[in-house]
Amino acid sequence: MLNFKENNNLLILKTNKMAVLKVIEVLASSEKSWENAAENALKHASKSIKNIRSLYVNEQNCVVGDDGKIREYRMNCKITFEVK
Repeated sequence: MLNFKENNNLLILKTNKMAVLKVIEVLASSEKSWENAAENALKHASKSIKNIRSLYVNEQNCVVGDDGKIREYRMNCKITFEVK
C-alpha cells in the first residue's frame, strides 16, 4: 500500500523505499483535443524535468469561436516527479 503526505508542494511517498516527489502546476493548450493538450504539457515539462511519474488534470476549459466551434482546448494540470 502506498502512503502519500503533502508538504509545501512536496509529496512524500512512503514505501519500503523512500522517495521524495515534487508537484508543479502547468497550463497547457491544444487546437486538437484535451488529450493533445495533456501530451503538450508532458512534452514541455519533460524538456527540463526528469522522472515524471504522473499528470493530474485539475481544470479544463475551452475557447469557443464566433461560429460556435471549439477553437482551443485548455487545461490546468499537476505534474508529479521524483526528486533524486
